[in-house]
Amino acid sequence: MTANSLINDVPEFGLEFRDGLLDLFLWRRDVRQFKRKQLLEGTLDRLLGLACLAPSVGLSEPWRFVVVESPERRQEIRACFENCNAIALKDQSGERASLYARLKLAGLDDAPCQFAVFADRSTTQGHGLGRRTMPATIEYSAVMAVHTLWLAARAEGIGLGWVSIMEPSRVSAILDVPSSWTLIGYFCLGYPAEEHEDPILQREGWEKRRAPTSCVIRR
Repeated sequence: MTANSLINDVPEFGLEFRDGLLDLFLWRRDVRQFKRKQLLEGTLDRLLGLACLAPSVGLSEPWRFVVVESPERRQEIRACFENCNAIALKDQSGERASLYARLKLAGLDDAPCQFAVFADRSTTQGHGLGRRTMPATIEYSAVMAVHTLWLAARAEGIGLGWVSIMEPSRVSAILDVPSSWTLIGYFCLGYPAEEHEDPILQREGWEKRRAPTSCVIRR
C-alpha cells in the first residue's frame, strides 16, 4: 500500500448495519418465479458494476457477463434447458420424481433480464498470481462476483435465479463465446412473483438446511 492510499476515516459498520446485513443473508433467495415487470433502465448495468467489486485471485477479475437480449438466443437457451430438464427428470424415481416434476426450475419465460457468467481462464490479468497450484480459483473468483451481484440485487428487492440445468458446451455455442471461457451459470433477474420466509426447495420438501455445526471440522 502506498502512502497516498492510506486513509484514516474508515467506515464503521455498527450493530444496526450488521443486523441489516444478517437480514440480507437470511432473505437471499434463488428465485424461480418472476413478475413480467421490467427493471428500471440502467439497473442491470449498475448491478454488474457492483459484481465487479468482488475479490478475485491475483486481481485477475476473470468474470465475463454475457447479457442475452436476442429472442432467438433466448429461445435456444430455453430449448437447451428443456432437454436437460427432461433428462434430469428421468434420473428421479417415486415421490422424488413427482416432486421434481412440479418444481418450476427456471424463470426463462418471465424474467426480464437474462445473462450468463463465464470465467476467462486465458486472462493474463493478475499475471497468474495464486493460480499455479489451484487453477480453479479463476472459477471461484467468478462465483464470488455472482454472489456479490446476488446480494446487491436482493438489497433492492430484485431476485436472481441460477439456472444450472444446462449443457455448458451448448450454452457456450449459443452465446458464441471463446472456447477458453468456462460457464459458471445462466441467470434470470427480475422482481420476484412471491416472497417467502424459507427457500422453495425447503418449503416443497426437497431438502432441509443442516445445522452450521455439522459442516465444521476441527483438527
